[in-house]
Amino acid sequence: MIIVIQCKDQVGLVAAISGILAKEQLNIISMREHVDKVENRFYMRLEIEKHKDEATLEKKLKDVLPKDVTISINELPQKKVVILVTKEYHCLADILIRNYFETLGAKIQCVIGNHDTLQNICERFDVPFYLVSHEEISKETFEQMVAEKIDKYAPDYIVLAKFMRILSPQFVAKFPAKLINIHHSFLPAFAGANPYKQAFERGVKLIGATAHFVTDELDEGPIIAQQIIPVNHSLTASDMMKAGKEIETAVLAKALRFVFEDRVSVYKNKTVVFE
Repeated sequence: MIIVIQCKDQVGLVAAISGILAKEQLNIISMREHVDKVENRFYMRLEIEKHKDEATLEKKLKDVLPKDVTISINELPQKKVVILVTKEYHCLADILIRNYFETLGAKIQCVIGNHDTLQNICERFDVPFYLVSHEEISKETFEQMVAEKIDKYAPDYIVLAKFMRILSPQFVAKFPAKLINIHHSFLPAFAGANPYKQAFERGVKLIGATAHFVTDELDEGPIIAQQIIPVNHSLTASDMMKAGKEIETAVLAKALRFVFEDRVSVYKNKTVVFE
């Protein structure tokens, strides 16, 4: 069982939490904590033995912690996810393989694409695929149709695996802290479209990828994971794009593992990640 706690920092929090668990005869398997001194925030992730009454345990913890505390107790670590895609296959293929061999830490409920390019690979892995075309309809109607498909499965998270559509604030608001995106640059550098072209034109010596939660601001959401590799003048923009796809796949996989294992806490526009 995983417990994730976030609240205002004060003296004695670790002792208070440990005391409650001891009284409940619960063995702590692992404990990680962090204090953000600037924001005066306390973060903790615990792995404990299973408790027979989660609601009672949560109440007892809240009784000894600050009033602004948020507590997540996760008895079932495997999450439910919906994947959104367009045409690029590399991130989706990696997720499908991990899902097939049950190493993803989640179960794919379905894949939704605004093109049918990736339908065949989903069918090969026996994962439902839904085509929701954005063509000849309004953005509002398109997003409403996508949201209806997502709601059908009530997922814990929605993964944008190279979903090349900018989502409206209204859509994002329907799924707060549930949308995870992979962006093909080391943010905050080269946000928006064509980052490899931007990087090539600037003659950068490093390229990277960033996995982040989606917010109303394009590519400005809380960062979960990042990675970079060196490049040089001999690479074309196309070469950079090919190299970047491998980073994107690796970074998204790493970020999903952190999220699915309840290792990520979000406050304002920052994350605390217990790796």
